[in-house]
Amino acid sequence: MAQWRTRLGDRARYWFDSTLTRGASALVGWMALLCLTVVVPASALVVWTDPHAPQSLPDRLVQVWRLTGETLRLGGATGTPLRVTMSVLLALVALLYVSTLVGLITTALTERLTALRRGRSTVLEQGHVVVLGWSEQVFTVVGELVAANANQRRAAVAVLADRDKTAMEEALATKVGPVGRTRLICRSGPTTDPAVLTLTSPATAGVVLVLPRDEPDADAEVVKTLLALRVALAGVENPPPVVAAVRDDRYRPAAGLAAGPDGVVLESDTVTARLIVQAARRPGLSLVHQELLDFAGDEFYLVDEESLTDRPFGDALLSYPTSSVVGLVRGDTPLLNPPPQTMVAADDLLIVISRDDDTAWPGECGQWVEKAAMASGPATPTRPERVLLLGWNRRAPLMVEQLRRRARSGSVVDVVADGGEATVRQVRESRAPDGTGLTLTLHPGDVTRPETLRRLDVHSYDSVIVVGEDPAPGQPPDQPDNRTLVTLLLLRQMEEASGRELPVVTELVDDRNRALAPLGPGADVIISGKLIGLLMAQISQNRRLAAVFEELFSADGTGIRLRPAGDYVLPGCETAFATVVAAARGRGECAIGYRSHDDASTSPGYGVRVNPPKSERRRWTAADEVIVVGTD
Repeated sequence: MAQWRTRLGDRARYWFDSTLTRGASALVGWMALLCLTVVVPASALVVWTDPHAPQSLPDRLVQVWRLTGETLRLGGATGTPLRVTMSVLLALVALLYVSTLVGLITTALTERLTALRRGRSTVLEQGHVVVLGWSEQVFTVVGELVAANANQRRAAVAVLADRDKTAMEEALATKVGPVGRTRLICRSGPTTDPAVLTLTSPATAGVVLVLPRDEPDADAEVVKTLLALRVALAGVENPPPVVAAVRDDRYRPAAGLAAGPDGVVLESDTVTARLIVQAARRPGLSLVHQELLDFAGDEFYLVDEESLTDRPFGDALLSYPTSSVVGLVRGDTPLLNPPPQTMVAADDLLIVISRDDDTAWPGECGQWVEKAAMASGPATPTRPERVLLLGWNRRAPLMVEQLRRRARSGSVVDVVADGGEATVRQVRESRAPDGTGLTLTLHPGDVTRPETLRRLDVHSYDSVIVVGEDPAPGQPPDQPDNRTLVTLLLLRQMEEASGRELPVVTELVDDRNRALAPLGPGADVIISGKLIGLLMAQISQNRRLAAVFEELFSADGTGIRLRPAGDYVLPGCETAFATVVAAARGRGECAIGYRSHDDASTSPGYGVRVNPPKSERRRWTAADEVIVVGTD
């Protein structure tokens, strides 16, 4: 019997499902039957329990019909059958009309909301920033733009990427945080389609930034996006400046042509490799770059100061009490750290480091200079370097080339990496002929295994560079960080066991992994994507700074250096920073700050002080370092 009931239930359910497959008519019929099944008995119950209801059965049935008709909006008219039928027909027509109208309105609203969620409406802004593409750099770029626009009343940033609009908004809200007065607008679509690019109104934008994706074909897509942008801006009288980034320098010429004569194209891999090598030579330098590139601290500004016209550049170094002068812009050419006797022309702009553009005010600082506290001995000589490179990726050959450019005779670079065929070939290609001053040696091994590192005398190296392998196709872009963190953990264990600190420089892909890295206080961590994002944000606010950064981070040009404080002031002397600036001027350099050895383990600055007031006095030790803009 139970089986028979079960089969009967299955058959009834199957029959019901089959009727629903007949379409809307079957569904309307079932809905009508369900309503009548509920409404008619309920109406009868209400009438029969009403003490004022008619006594006769026909009158009560008429009352039940009226109540049912009012409930179901069927009119409820009584009388002849024709009158009742026409009343029901009119009610059904009215119900059909209202339902259709409501359905059309609902559909239109749904389609509009869906379009808004998909980010397919056109941005109507003026002077906004357009960001094309999506990668880890987008969070840095947007965050810096929000910080730069903190004092702006109407600022907007429009992001276009081939991703879901809601997902982009949620990711930016999580990683960037509150945006203050800045309006953040996301639009969805391919950046290589000129028709889609018009959604961001690039013709009325103040600047357009093009970011490379975290994929192997990212550079080709950047070039294609720039070409699509050119089509979208065709006929625009004053197109906005364009700032783009590519990873491989082979794509830079094509990207430069696509970006136009006013465009700026950065090479992310080259810049990252240079900064890693600079930090390896002088630990702590990455902290200085971070301070100068983000909008939270002091930045570069261009200042026109008429009072310094026809005066030597050396006078300008001690003419700003709260700002640091580092060079000139003559025409479109930056002159970083020119000779002190260089005369300032009428059209020259001073390159200064200041808290804001309105804090670079002139004032005489010579009264704080104490010549008796200046060091007069020769500069500390450089010596051959021993560098240990743990890991290998596409930027490693660039790092080796940077190390070779300034290598002293007898310098050594030992590479420890998995001995894959591609790695061995790249290392061999990176080797220079004998007599170039740098010896490159490959030691095959897995840098995530303790026995590999134990075979090395890591404490005998002047610096240890840890890089992650390039992610394989299909892997997350931050996959190399996993192996890097393991290597750093092993190095940290060796530090604790020996009681000696290792000068480690680490390259990470995801900035969130920096907090997880088992590193000593103030260690150098280079976030490759974040550095390029900071540079692009800075250039977007002042395109003329592009040439300044190009020179500052060039391979052989003038850059930021850390020097022993004993080269400038006598150890143990208490004197103002103006004395250091004057001593650096005598050596043909521009002093912009210092790093205190006593505070090197204290966050958040780890002893780095950029652009201190010229009047700031402190006692200098032989272990302190002075931050200068100069050459090797």
